[in-house]
Amino acid sequence: MTTVDNQSSVLTIREAQTFMTTGEIRARVASGRWQRPHRGVLVAHNGPLTTEEEMWVCLLAAPPGSALAGPTAAGLEGLRGFESTRTYVVVPHGQRGFRREGVTVLRSSRLGPEEFHPLRTPRRTCVERSVLDMASTARSPRVARAPLLAVVQQGLTIPDRLRDALARRGQCRHRSLISETIDDAEGGIQSLPERAFDRILRQRGLPSPTRQRVVRRPDGRYYLDADWEDYDLSAEIHGLPHLEVRNWDADLDRHNELTIDGRRLVQFTSYAVRHSPDRVGDQVERGLRRGGVRRWRC
Repeated sequence: MTTVDNQSSVLTIREAQTFMTTGEIRARVASGRWQRPHRGVLVAHNGPLTTEEEMWVCLLAAPPGSALAGPTAAGLEGLRGFESTRTYVVVPHGQRGFRREGVTVLRSSRLGPEEFHPLRTPRRTCVERSVLDMASTARSPRVARAPLLAVVQQGLTIPDRLRDALARRGQCRHRSLISETIDDAEGGIQSLPERAFDRILRQRGLPSPTRQRVVRRPDGRYYLDADWEDYDLSAEIHGLPHLEVRNWDADLDRHNELTIDGRRLVQFTSYAVRHSPDRVGDQVERGLRRGGVRRWRC
C-alpha cells in the first residue's frame, strides 16, 4: 500500500489493480469501505476527504502532465494571504479536460520540467510559475500585483527568478504590468518609478526634492525617498504593500517620528505613481502649498 500512503489514501484504479483484483476493488466500493470520488480515482476510506486528499483526487483525475497550480500550488509552498476554497490544476494544451466541482482548470502549452518541483508531491508548479499564473488570470491590475509582491516580501523567491519564469511563460494577460511589478519588488523610488515621479513633478512645475535624504535619529538613521526640507514635506514611494506586521509597524514608527519633528509625509505606491499621476501630483502640490510655496520653479 505504499502508493496509497504516499498519496494520502488516494489512488487510481490502475494503481489499485497492482495489488488486488478488479472484483476486490468493486466489492470495497460497493460495500462502502472505499469511495470513488471521480472516474478512475479511488479513496481507500469512506470518510470526508481532507484538503490534501481532494488535491490528490483532482491531480489523478487530470490528464498526464498536469499539476496543481495557481494559489493551490503557491499555498503548498508557503505563500500566505491568498488561500482559495477552489483547487487549481494546470493541464497541458491539447490534452483532454476534466470537470469537478470546486476545480479551476488552467491550460498551458509551456509546461517544461523547469516549471515544476522535481521531487515534491503532490506534483505542483514552482512558486514563481504559480504566482505568475495567479497574476495573469487576475481580474484587475491591483489583484494581479498582489501575489507577485507578496511572494518576494515573504521570502519565497527573488525578483530575478520571477523574471526568468516570466521569460519562459511567453505571452500572457497583464504581462507588462507583471514585469513592472517585479521591478517594484526590488525597491522604492530608486527603481523605475523614480522617473515617473520626476515626470509628474516636471509637468506641474513643482520644485525638485532631495533624493534619499538621510534623517538621523538618536536610535539610528533612516532615508527619505523624496524630501522638500524648506517646505516640511516628504514623500515615500512603496514598491511593496504592508503585508508584514513588523514592516508595517516600523513604517508607522518612522511616520510618527517625522510628524513629531514637524515634517509632513505623503505616501504613494509605485503603482499609483505610474498609473494615477494626476492624483499623486495633486497631493504633492497641495502639500507643498501648505508648506508655503507660492510660485513653482522648474
